[in-house]
Amino acid sequence: MEGELANIKKWNILYPVYINSKKTMAQGRRIGLTKACENPTCAEIGDCCTYLKIPFAIEIDKAYPRDFMQRGRVRVLLKKEDGTLFNPAIATRKQLMLRIAEMVPRHPGRTKKQETASSSSTAGTSTKSGKGGKKRR
Repeated sequence: MEGELANIKKWNILYPVYINSKKTMAQGRRIGLTKACENPTCAEIGDCCTYLKIPFAIEIDKAYPRDFMQRGRVRVLLKKEDGTLFNPAIATRKQLMLRIAEMVPRHPGRTKKQETASSSSTAGTSTKSGKGGKKRR
């Protein structure tokens, strides 16, 4: 692993924007809107790479050039030094983005967030009554 870390600059880069359904193609999305997922994080992409048995490195301090407020990127290594693939089902960066985009919505952390959000949204209803209008002086 120590030899691989020295060549980390040659690994492929995946920004979360590439698979974000909230972004347009002009803003940096690289896959179709129907196949993209909503607001992926670097940690979720890293977990998907672990599941697919693809080596990765998360760089939190890096930003996407078109949107510098979007922090973090993931470097992935698709091929070994001899040219063979780590995962034979994934040969290109595009295939990797498509696989990650379909896996992120089923991520365990994401499903827990949805359950807590749905239970708290029903309890937070308020009934405000009153005459709304312009106050006169």
